[in-house]
Amino acid sequence: MSTSAISRRYARALVQIGVEKNCVEQFGEEMGRVSTLYMGHKDFSVALESPTFPREMKVSLLNEVLSQLKLSEGMSSFIGLLLEKNRLKFIDTIRQSYQDLSDELSGIVRARIISAEALGDDQIATICSVLEQQTGKKVIIEALSNAEQLGGLQVEIGGKIYDGTVKTQLKRIADTLKKG
Repeated sequence: MSTSAISRRYARALVQIGVEKNCVEQFGEEMGRVSTLYMGHKDFSVALESPTFPREMKVSLLNEVLSQLKLSEGMSSFIGLLLEKNRLKFIDTIRQSYQDLSDELSGIVRARIISAEALGDDQIATICSVLEQQTGKKVIIEALSNAEQLGGLQVEIGGKIYDGTVKTQLKRIADTLKKG
């Protein structure tokens, strides 16, 4: 089974539990903290993934760390299941799949905007408003800057990229001129 299929399966199960317990947002925040910890501390992840490290010690180590994170019982059980099924290595993709599913459930869409220079808060708010009108959903924006674009905007939303950058327009003109 592919990594993305495994991740979606576990994320879907966690979303269902979150809906039943009215903890979807809480689980998302907790999953983010666990994923950040797991991905950011190589020794921790290596110990939990190692086949030579005794299972009892893995469980003990994980429980100690989870108690420090003050996770809900549901999330602690979920992380314990991932350890038991040897799926902790997929935690970051499970987190991303969970976020996608919970966003869909909440009517949220995430957009990434890349501009040549950093955008001001008023510009981001205006773009957000337009995108919300277009999609009919609440939009959460991640604004980035990339000086190589020269000007204009590139917006990635809902798996689609809308490219209105000067760099892309110049490339199209160059391609047209080459074709004659």
